Amino acid sequence: AVFAFPEGDLQCKAGDEIVTYVARNLEPYRGFPSFMRSLPAILAARPRAKIIVVGGDGVSYGAPLANGKTYRQAMLEELGDCLDSQRVHFLGKVPYPQFLRLLQVSAAHVYLTYPFVLSWSMLEAMSAGCLIVASKTAPVEEVIQDGKNGLLVDFFSPQDIAQHVIAG
Repeated sequence: AVFAFPEGDLQCKAGDEIVTYVARNLEPYRGFPSFMRSLPAILAARPRAKIIVVGGDGVSYGAPLANGKTYRQAMLEELGDCLDSQRVHFLGKVPYPQFLRLLQVSAAHVYLTYPFVLSWSMLEAMSAGCLIVASKTAPVEEVIQDGKNGLLVDFFSPQDIAQHVIAG
């Protein structure tokens, strides 16, 4: 499989060190802050890794930030120079066929959620054969058995997320 970025300036293929994160919107209920805080360690330990984030800047669950910023803006400001913008890519929302191609080239897919509804994107990632690094929360634990068909991590621990992606 090959995934071409919408701008057409970059391609990824199966076997590349691609870490994916997908949510309808980039927000706390889906672990976006924990994921973002894990990235400096992942990027440092895996110099060839590219991080591809799919999701909008709205809020599907919970509340928006009081200051009017999106969660993505807040995390980028917090992390600043700790992230290499040449290796961390935000695609926004993508068409379904493009989403599937992205999962097919993903070496590790990070799926985080509060104890809440399981997203179909995790099941799609599993069916695409991605290594799943997922939060140790209900309902994820109903589908992922740690060490058997995925790796379970502490939802609130960027260090735990990073360690499992790096070792994955």
